[in-house]
Amino acid sequence: MGTMDIVTDNLATVRNKISAAAERAGRKPEAVRLVLVTKTVAPERIALALQSGQRDLGENKVQEGLKKSEALADKNIRWSMIGHLQTNKVKDVLRFAAEVQSLDRLSLAVALEKRLQQFGRSLDVLVQVNTSAEASKYGLAPEEVLPFLRELPAFSTLKPKGFMTLATFTHDENEVRRCFQLLREIRERARDTTPQGAALAELSMGMSGDYAWAIEEGATIVRVGQAVFGPRALPDSYYWPQSENAGNTD
Repeated sequence: MGTMDIVTDNLATVRNKISAAAERAGRKPEAVRLVLVTKTVAPERIALALQSGQRDLGENKVQEGLKKSEALADKNIRWSMIGHLQTNKVKDVLRFAAEVQSLDRLSLAVALEKRLQQFGRSLDVLVQVNTSAEASKYGLAPEEVLPFLRELPAFSTLKPKGFMTLATFTHDENEVRRCFQLLREIRERARDTTPQGAALAELSMGMSGDYAWAIEEGATIVRVGQAVFGPRALPDSYYWPQSENAGNTD
């Protein structure tokens, strides 16, 4: 089987599993957005997924995303930044990303606001929450989320749409589901008690190994890469040397 066939078949399998999980949860399949994670994947292979109708792509590293967006500039793509974002990379990320899923501190909100004001545009953002309570993971602690959201109206260019999390890196289904359930509970409290209210609709949770569970727990966005493109040549520790799983968003 050729490379194109493998990518096409894998993508179809993931889409079918998304539909099945949504139906099990009594939801419509189109209520779940697939963000295809392209870290370490060459533009030529990404193009195979684009030929199958995939339009939402996610990147973890700014420079990698910028290069790929330039290489695929003639394609109809919506790029999401899903990895930890340093404030000194804000200018570059805004050159390609329509969405940042890893807003986790006020200093980043300040940096984004400054650049977005200069560019005369707004940006969809998701607030990253550390639901696993692991020191190696980025994201706000659950108790910090509501106060953080109450600060965000001061940043007029930022459009909070919901939340993102990484579940505990484990085969324990109950623990993984606990993380997803916690994020859903945070969203419900936030919708009732913060200025953003019903606009906080999105739950980005679930990767290649657990996206079906995430959908059953209410995910509206899943971030899947290896289930489509296969194992990566570089380990996640190449991207996050401080911890092998610190930023594993697929």
